Amino acid sequence: MPHATAATSSAGHRPRWWTELPLIAVVYGLYSLGRLLVHENIPAAVENGLAVLRLEKALHLNAEHPLNRLLTEHASLGVPADFAYASLHYVVTPAVLIWVFRRRSAAYRAARTWLMTSTLLGLVGFTLMPTCPPRLLDARHGFVDTMAQYSHYGWWGTGASAPRGLSGMTNQYAAMPSLHVGWALWCGILLWRHGRHPLVRTVGIAYPLLTVFVVMGTANHYFLDAVAGAAVMGVGALLTRPVMRIADRVKDLVRAVLVRVPASVSPSGSTIVSTGCKTSAGERIPGQRTTSADSGAADPTAAVGSAAAASDDAPAAAR
Repeated sequence: MPHATAATSSAGHRPRWWTELPLIAVVYGLYSLGRLLVHENIPAAVENGLAVLRLEKALHLNAEHPLNRLLTEHASLGVPADFAYASLHYVVTPAVLIWVFRRRSAAYRAARTWLMTSTLLGLVGFTLMPTCPPRLLDARHGFVDTMAQYSHYGWWGTGASAPRGLSGMTNQYAAMPSLHVGWALWCGILLWRHGRHPLVRTVGIAYPLLTVFVVMGTANHYFLDAVAGAAVMGVGALLTRPVMRIADRVKDLVRAVLVRVPASVSPSGSTIVSTGCKTSAGERIPGQRTTSADSGAADPTAAVGSAAAASDDAPAAAR
């Protein structure tokens, strides 16, 4: 994870929630919109999914089948797993972000930038490699969609983990990488790194492991999807500092453009201020009459001339 102290010094001050909330909302909105705009190339997605499955079998990493059978045969495990898949991703991540903002403000900016950068990298992965999740493969491949099997227990429908009737508003072939796992890993690292209570640090270890179990057991992701999700978070962590430096430079440029240009000096060399300003020595307001005292104070040569005239008149007055 990027070093928090460096992040704080570059920020210059603690971020304000009224600027952070719209920023996060915009980035997440762009991410969600990007997922929807990615063309669902179903034949390519199915072929990519089968290629992942074949690779896992060759590497003896195919744990999806036994986990999926476990959740399919035991509703006491399958139903909680489906609830976890449909909710924790959208609850725990914002909760950890708010916790870091309030309790560990020195680390907040780097943590937020890390999450956003990795999320946008995930969108690139969805675009370049659409992947059919195990639950959408043909039944002969041995997977059961537990979200569909237990849909009457929750708010989701049979088409996706989205609420009933809204399955068409999500890209079901955005499986590679798994941002469920990526975001869970982000949460776990922050809880472990900044949590002071042993229970908080234990949750930081358990939550990513639980997420891997859930996404595989519900047949929403392959194991290699989870590996890719972790890799995306790693790349995002490496890019956090450069992204923050670029953001700081953009802010400096914007401030330089918006800064007010100071009043210029007139070609004659005199400083002229507007009527509404308070003048200081040597300044005058255009069109303003000056008293003799002011003129003398303002013009040293006039003061010298007045003194000379007074000295010439003095003998005459004496006579």
